[in-house]
This record gives sequence, C-alpha cells and structure tokens, in this order.
Amino acid sequence: MDCYTANWNPLGDSAFYRKYELYSMDWDLKEELRDCLVAAAPYGGPIALLRNPWRKEKAASVRPVLEIYSASGLPLASLLWKSGPVVSLGWSAEEELLCVQEDGVVLVYGLHGDFRRHFSMGNEVLQNRVLDARIFHTEFGSGVAILTGAHRFTLSANVGDLKLRRMPEVPGLQSAPSCWTTLCQDRAAHILLAVGPDLYLLDHAACSAVTPPGLAPGVSSFLQMAVSFTYRHLALFTDTGYIWMGTASLKEKLCEFNCNIRAPPKQMVWCSRPRSKERAVVVAWERRLMVVGDAPESIQYKQLTIQVLLDRLVLRRLYPLAIQICEYLRLPEVQGVSRILAHWACYKVQQKDVSDEDVARAINQKLGDAPGVSYSDIAARAYGCGRTELAIKLLEYEPRSGEQVPLLLKMKRSKLALSKAIESGDTDLVFTVLLHLKNELNRGDFFMTLRNQPMALSLYRQFCKHQELETLKDLYNQDDNHQELGSFHIRASYAAEERIEGRVAALQTAADAFYKAKNEFAAKATEDQMRLLRLQRRLEDELGGHFVDLSLHDTVTTLVLGGHSKRAEQLARDFRIPDKRLWWLKLTALADLEDWEELEKFSKSKKSPIGYLPFVEICMKQHNKYEAKKYASRVGPEQKVKALLLVGDVAQAADVAIEHRNEAELTLVLSHCTGTADAATADKIQRARAQAQKK
Repeated sequence: MDCYTANWNPLGDSAFYRKYELYSMDWDLKEELRDCLVAAAPYGGPIALLRNPWRKEKAASVRPVLEIYSASGLPLASLLWKSGPVVSLGWSAEEELLCVQEDGVVLVYGLHGDFRRHFSMGNEVLQNRVLDARIFHTEFGSGVAILTGAHRFTLSANVGDLKLRRMPEVPGLQSAPSCWTTLCQDRAAHILLAVGPDLYLLDHAACSAVTPPGLAPGVSSFLQMAVSFTYRHLALFTDTGYIWMGTASLKEKLCEFNCNIRAPPKQMVWCSRPRSKERAVVVAWERRLMVVGDAPESIQYKQLTIQVLLDRLVLRRLYPLAIQICEYLRLPEVQGVSRILAHWACYKVQQKDVSDEDVARAINQKLGDAPGVSYSDIAARAYGCGRTELAIKLLEYEPRSGEQVPLLLKMKRSKLALSKAIESGDTDLVFTVLLHLKNELNRGDFFMTLRNQPMALSLYRQFCKHQELETLKDLYNQDDNHQELGSFHIRASYAAEERIEGRVAALQTAADAFYKAKNEFAAKATEDQMRLLRLQRRLEDELGGHFVDLSLHDTVTTLVLGGHSKRAEQLARDFRIPDKRLWWLKLTALADLEDWEELEKFSKSKKSPIGYLPFVEICMKQHNKYEAKKYASRVGPEQKVKALLLVGDVAQAADVAIEHRNEAELTLVLSHCTGTADAATADKIQRARAQAQKK
C-alpha cells in the first residue's frame, strides 16, 4: 500500500508541504522567461510578457512584443510595442497592466491589450530617467515607485488618483542601492533600501536608519529583500548567506537561517497557506530552490537536468523506467511520456522480425493520440530502415496531412500523396504535389492522373491559365472539352497574336470548336467578330485613324465623328444594328461634334424611331437651348410637357398640361415655377385645378 504522506515534505516542527502540478500551461513560448519582462497578476490573474526587451545584447532593430496570457497560458492579446524602452511591468488591483518606461511615462493597458491611458511620473523622472521601478498594492489602490538615475525615489500610492511624492534624499548615496522594496505602514507608503551594511527607511518627511533585531554579525551588504503580500513580514538575504525573517516594522525577529549560499538569489518571495499561521520564504537561484520556514529548518531542491537522465535511460532502452520517472515528476507529456514513447516507437520499427501490420498496430495502441507525438517522424525512421510499407501504415495515424505528404513524395508514392493533399483541403499542398508529379511522370500519365482527381485537375487548370497556356490547351484537347478550347482560342487571339491574319485564324479555330460543342450562338458571334476585324483593318487602310479592336458601336460612332455617315449606316445594315440603337449612336456623335446642321438633316431624314425628346435632351446637355427648341415642338403629346420644361418654357408647358388635364403634369410644371416670374403661371395652374374640381 502506498504511503499517503510520501509526497509531503516537512517545514518546521509542525507543518508539511507538497508540490504538485495543478494544470499545464497552454502557451507556446518562443523565448526563455529569463529573456522577458514578466508580470503575473495576483489571485491567479493574467500574465504579461514583454518579448525582446531592451537589452545590450539584443539588436536595436528588433521590435518588442507585448503578450498577455491567462493564468493557464491561454493567449489573450499580442501587440508590437511601439513606444519607448520599458523598465518594469506590473498589474494593478483592477487587472490593468502598468508599463513603466525609461522616460517615466506609465502606459496602462486592459486585460485584452486595449490601451486605456497614460500618465507621467514627473519632470524630474523624465530628466534623470528611470533606473528601476516597482508596482505595489495598498488599501488605497495600486501604486508605482520609481528609482531615478539621480538615485532619488518618487512614488504615487494610487495611480487612480495620481499624487506624486518625492521621497527624502539618502545621505551619501552615490550609486544604486543593492536592493529596495516598498512597505506600507500607518496607512502610508514607504521605501526600504539597502546601502552596504545599512538599511534606510524613507517616509514622506525623513530618511531614517534602521537595524533588523537579532541580525547575525559580519553583514557587509544586503543582496535581496522581500515583503509579504500583506506587508506584515519582511525577509532579508545577506552576503553572509543568512536569511533573516521578521516583521516589516523591523521590531521583531521570527527566525534566521544560514543557507550556505552567498550568491544573490534570482528571486525571493513569501508564501503561506490561507487561514494558517505557517509562513515561509521561497528563494530561487539559477538551478536551486529553497523553502525557508519561520523556524530554523529548510527543504532544498536542486534543479537537476532531468532531460539528461531521461536521454540516458532511452539510450539504454529502459523505456518503462523513464516513463515512471516522468509520471512521478509529473513532467508535461510533450517533454516526458510522449517523448519517451516516440523514442520507443522509433526503436520498435527496427524490429524486422515483426510484421508491418503488427508493428503499426502496437505503436498506435501504445501512443494513441498522445500530444507531441509525430507519427510522420516515426514513419520516416521506418522508411530509413527500408520498411516502406510500414511507413505508409504509420502515416495513416498521422492527423496532419502536411506532415504526411512530404514523406510520401520522398517514398515515391506521389499518387497517394496527391490523395492525402486533396483530403487536407490545403491548395498549396496540392500544388506542391502536382508540380512534383509533373516532373516525375510523363505527360500522358500525368494527365491521366489528373483526370481521376477532379479537384486537382481544376487547380492545375487555374495554374496553367497563369503560367502554362499551351499545357492548358493540351488538357482541353485530351478531355475533348470543345467549349473551353473555343474560349482558350478567343483569349489567345487577343493575348498572343498581333497580326490581323493570325488573330482571324485563331478566331476561326475558336468558331470551329464552338460548333463542335454545339454552341451556335458563340460560334456565330465569333464569326461576326472575324468579319468586324477584317472590316476595321480595311477602314484603317482606306480612311486612316484607329478602328481595330473597337467595339461595333464604337466603330459606328467613330465613322460618324469622322464624317462618314454613309459608311456608318452601311456598317449598321451589315451587322443588323437595330434602328433605335443606330439613331442613338448617330445622335450622340453629331451632338459631340456640335454639327447642328447635320443633326437637323438627320432628324428629318425619316420619322425618328426614338422620338424627339432625346434630341431635346442631347442639345440641352450640350447647352444649346436654341437647337433644343427646334425639336421640342416636334415632341409627341405624351412627352411635350417634359420637353418644354427642359428648354425652360414653363408657361407653354403649363398650357399643354392644362389642355391635357393631367394632374401629374400640372404638379410637374408647378415644381418648376420658381420666383415672381412664374407666379402668373402658377396661379393659372391653380385656377385650372379649382375649375376642374368644380366640374
């Protein structure tokens, strides 16, 4: 039977503690935490990391990244730091992130990286720069304490109600203190700092020298200090290797312990259990952790390189023992059990006396979906051992298609790789396989492979449209896709050919393809385009100017503008342009030329199929009211009022509207009656309305 207290460690005479993993962090850190500014909010709040902070060994061009995670490592925000160099990070009691810059400006961000506000710690801080900073919590709120380059302290006990306080000067202080912290006593914030063997307490009025009671002799410097979260207890680490623990008021000593280590610790913090009087200080060095209770006993851990031990066990094929150690130490699966199982699987594939199916099954049963395990890596080891079929079977268990495909291509299983790439839905992966297949297979086999994979065929066609037009034509020919072949030759006639003869020949090929596809409309339209191209070339030879590649309508318009109305009319007849469309084209062109005489002749050549209101509108568009009035009189009764209003004859428009007894027309004319000049016309319309109502 297991001993229930096996994982508990003594702390003092009457207390025990244990360390176990509550949960695994979900983050994927790219840098060591030691290379980041880190701030963890109290009570299991968010964690802020400032990647690539300003350090001498870092390139100046590297832009820092501020990232915020939940307490379990879930990413909440990530943003490039675009402001100045940051000295310190800390969280307020309201879970706002305070970023203290070197120039004394404090930027405040929300939990999700949203910028809230900023404030300055004063001109003196700006001039002397920030050497060090602390964010602390009091009953009044969250505060900021600054140590400047002039070795003076400035603080604000509540950033929500900013009131800056410049602390008294420390006599003879010529360099930065070896350590310092903030204390809260008598409802006020104080600074405790160490200068050599001396401790000084700064309040709002004075600098006082203080001495810890019962401190062991021989201390020449204090290397680290830590105050408890409640500000009731203080721990001091001296250069003699002693840890002094007592009250923060420095009136009572709790204990003193010689840890036999004189190097300054990386970190020292207080810890305690809720509703318990047991207190302890956790001290951390580079590869050592020590828990010191408030009695002269301690428990010490050396952070050994467990990975070295595990690697040696793996080399000796002691996999079960390595796994037991991982489980006992509760290492994350990716670093522990999963890594050991992956090594075991790579060894398993070398057992050639076991069939491929049995090996693959055994590996999958043992590994399952273990996090961090790459079946493609194991399959690659199998392929390296000459077991290609086993490698393929192992790849079936690999959930990431992007990991399957490269190895399949390496193993010359390109068609299977194509199927896997298509299953993944990753078009870039499919293109990778297609280009590999194209270089590996002859043209006929390559096309046949594509025919069996519609998605791959479609993607390859898209590729060919931009990169290999001739290959695209071959694909259409192989599939007897005459419709697409016709469209291909249409595009080719414009993109590749400059000579009219070559373009006409390409269009003829397109028309033949459309006929084979039984698309007579497309075929006839292509033949019409061939006729138009030939005619346009002839017009350029005979008349000069530019006609080739104009649309049919633009060709007619260009002929009219050039004074070749007869040719325009002949072209319209040849291509069966409807009369209404021809009249619109000719009307617009003559108006653009401002050839009013020719326009009048044209209007009288026969009855207009589009009426005469367009003539009025076009003339007014050209700001020629005189010509517009000529056509207003010829407009039919149903559009007469609108025509008269266009030329500004409001009175006559009113007469016509009254004669028509049309309420809509009367309303329209009234809307054009503006000013005193049209008052009589407006009265006339109102009388006509009243008279109509009496009847």
